Amino acid sequence: MKKYQLGEFEEIVLLTIGVLFNEAYGVSIKNEIQTRLSRTVSMGALHTALVRLEDKGYIKTFDGEATEERMGRPKKYFQITALGKKAMAYSKATRDELWNAIPKVVFKLEPLAGR
Repeated sequence: MKKYQLGEFEEIVLLTIGVLFNEAYGVSIKNEIQTRLSRTVSMGALHTALVRLEDKGYIKTFDGEATEERMGRPKKYFQITALGKKAMAYSKATRDELWNAIPKVVFKLEPLAGR
């Protein structure tokens, strides 16, 4: 069993919450991902990932101020938990280890001799 389970989109969402810090709420997360990655994100897919991350204990929510433009409802903000930070560090270390293990020849453009 994996130490931390973090899918690719979950990782992107978690990293984006970190980028946005105290301004991480649904629409801001969606817009940040779309802007930074040129990737279309549906609110349904984002909501699903946020629920999974919260269920895993990687993020927690808190309510912001209620506003008139939201008809008195507060925005729901997301924050990375200590466990989420460990999952992020584990994911980064794992990816770095794999990247560092790739022989430099793999990235050369010329074909391998004898093939």
